[in-house]
Amino acid sequence: MAGNISLVVRNGTVIDGTGAPAFEADIAINDGKIVEIGKISGRGVEEIDAHGKLVAPGFVDIHTHYDAQAVWDTQMTPSSWHGVTTGVMGNCGVGFAPCRVGDRQKLVELMEGVEDIPGAVMAEGLSWEWESFGEYLSALERRQRDIDLCALLPHAAVRVFVMGDRAIRHEAANQGDIAQMRQLTEQAIRDGAFGISTSRTISHKSLKGEYTPTLRAAEDELTGLAMGMKDAGAGFLELVGDWNQPDPVTEFAMLRRIIEKCGRTAVFSITQRHDRTEVWKDLLKMVDESNAAGVSIRPVAAPRAIGILLGLEGSQNPFSGTPTYKSIAHLPLAERVAAMRDPEVRAKILSDDPVKGSTFPLFHRMSYTKMFRFGHPANYEPKREDSITAIAERQNRTPEEVAYDILLEDDGQDFIYCPLVNYVDYDLSGPEAMLANKNTIMGLGDGGAHVGFIIDSGFPTWLLSYWGKQRNRWSTEDLIRRLTSDTAGAAGLSDRGEIKLGKKGDLNILDWDKIAFGRPYVAYDLPTGGRRLLQKADGYEATIVSGQVTYRNGEATGKLPGQMVRGQR
Repeated sequence: MAGNISLVVRNGTVIDGTGAPAFEADIAINDGKIVEIGKISGRGVEEIDAHGKLVAPGFVDIHTHYDAQAVWDTQMTPSSWHGVTTGVMGNCGVGFAPCRVGDRQKLVELMEGVEDIPGAVMAEGLSWEWESFGEYLSALERRQRDIDLCALLPHAAVRVFVMGDRAIRHEAANQGDIAQMRQLTEQAIRDGAFGISTSRTISHKSLKGEYTPTLRAAEDELTGLAMGMKDAGAGFLELVGDWNQPDPVTEFAMLRRIIEKCGRTAVFSITQRHDRTEVWKDLLKMVDESNAAGVSIRPVAAPRAIGILLGLEGSQNPFSGTPTYKSIAHLPLAERVAAMRDPEVRAKILSDDPVKGSTFPLFHRMSYTKMFRFGHPANYEPKREDSITAIAERQNRTPEEVAYDILLEDDGQDFIYCPLVNYVDYDLSGPEAMLANKNTIMGLGDGGAHVGFIIDSGFPTWLLSYWGKQRNRWSTEDLIRRLTSDTAGAAGLSDRGEIKLGKKGDLNILDWDKIAFGRPYVAYDLPTGGRRLLQKADGYEATIVSGQVTYRNGEATGKLPGQMVRGQR
């Protein structure tokens, strides 16, 4: 190739993202796109020797929540530490546009309750330079980042914008409301939204404990939103739900009717619930039937259990609702640990009611039979005999006593791991079966959300390290496909996800032998000094966005080529 080349990656083992066998080649990138693949004679302004390394497309994560962080931050960590070069945000029906001035607090409280992003952080970090969805995208375009971002239109924001307090009270939308929602959806898609998201789960509540405004939206309302996508000729529907309104068959049939009518596509979150253990199997069967009939509805599944981390540095622990713990919760970690080691304080905390004063509603449904010492290195696949209940029985102690002592291990830096879904039989057979389905998309890492007690945004690294290196369940080529062309295709991102001439110059250079996780930790780097859980990764020798190296061996280079991607542009 004649002329200057901005970047050449040489001598790598190329995994092109399609699932095809790996091959040896050089890759040239210029003006942000792949311009040559093969033996490249020309020199690049910058060169990377990838001998002995895997060269893969940048990862595309279709389920993130960087809607707030993208306003104030240039680095979409932790996702960008795990090879993600494009993230789709605005999932689960929550977000910040469209929004009238008087409704800002409503959307903040909803985001705080649903996605565990502290309200004080958002109050400080959100600039509110917008009212419409298009204005929101324009505001985000004014900041550079380390990854590209795409946005879905959040149904809750649309509903509140149209219906005001009637939306919060879960009143049914009238035909005028639906017509306006349809128009707003069409305009948002034309302005660059990649689709619309909605939530139908009772686990999504505002800070005040109110169910998400979209919970009981009727079929005609959801159809109106979908028809807005049809009017614009683009977009997909993202849905999270409990599948019990009134049952999975009826609920899925409604979703299928909506997608058939609008002619677009849909994705939905699928998990193995601990209280309704077989529903996911029924959903997969209906998915297969729907796709065989030409109606594209695909489940998005996690590659392991989705679990919370309970710790003294996190936002919750089993005793955070007790009066005695609350009296010392403000102390620095070292002082808190010292206080909790005092026999008198210990006795008081263990005798206090942990539920009455708790701000963590899930605690009421949790059981020590599904709580485990997290440890270092982290154990994401504990056995039944590793549960706190089992340890307590062997040691003739109460589960509370065991949990208390675990929290103090490693000077209070360890966590208790509590799988909420996907761990019915104390193994990962559920996630494995979901991932084995040809229609399933890997996702649900929730980057940017649940900052105080869930850290799953490293799912790409987990997929490679566990299902690839440790279990050898799927080929490396197939695992990379799941992280690249499969997710890019589902989102409608036809310009990336493959190493192919003319495609976007987003790459990961991987040292396969070193792919692994770091230890989860708490950082106080959000606006107002807010805390969040973070987890780094090993094995990413370089991450490249639009031909610019953004990370080398996990460290930021300072390059910020990431942009807001508009779907219709």
